[in-house]
Amino acid sequence: MHFLTLFWKIIFAFIPPTDMAGGYLCFVISILCIGVVTAIIGDVASHFGCTLGIKDSVTAIIFVALGTSIPDTFASKVAAIQDKYADASVGNVTGSNAVNVFLGIGVAWTIAAVYHACHGRSFDVDPGTLAFSVTLFCTEAFVAIIVLVMRRNPKIGGELGGPRKPKYLTAVFFFSLWIIYLLMSSLEAYGIIKGF
Repeated sequence: MHFLTLFWKIIFAFIPPTDMAGGYLCFVISILCIGVVTAIIGDVASHFGCTLGIKDSVTAIIFVALGTSIPDTFASKVAAIQDKYADASVGNVTGSNAVNVFLGIGVAWTIAAVYHACHGRSFDVDPGTLAFSVTLFCTEAFVAIIVLVMRRNPKIGGELGGPRKPKYLTAVFFFSLWIIYLLMSSLEAYGIIKGF
C-alpha cells in the first residue's frame, strides 16, 4: 500500500505546516487538495460505473460514498475512543462528508462550467434522482437523530456506550438505514419505483 499511495503522499507533503500564517495557508491548500482528489475519485468512479453498466447516481451512492466514508469512519472511531463524548466523532464525519460532497462536486462542476463557457457552450447538470435521494436521506437522518437523543438516556449509557444489547441493536438499526437508503435510491434511479 505504501508504494501505491506514494504519489499522493509526495504531493500532500507540499502542504505547509500549521504554524505558517496562523494555519490558514495549511487549511486552504488542504481543502483545495481534497477537492481535487474528490473530483478525480468522482471521475474514476464514473468510468468504473460505465464499465459495469451502472448508472452514475447508483455508482455515487454505493462506491464513491463508501470509498470516501470508510476512512472517516475509522477516524471517527479513534476520536470516539480518545474523547469523553461523541462530539468530535460526529463533527469529523459531518465535516468530512460536507467537504467531500460540496467541494468535490463544486470544484469539478466549476472547472467544467469554465471550460464550456470558454468554448461558448453552457454546462448543464441534470438533477436526476437528487430530490428523492435528499428527501430519503433527510428522513433517515431525522430518525437517526431521534435514536441518538433517545440513547442519551442515562439508563442506556450514552450514544456510543452502554450495555452490549442496546449498542448492537443501534448499530444494526443504523446499518439497516444505510441499506434501505441504497436500495430505495437504486430502485428509484432505475425506474422500478416512482420518485418525485
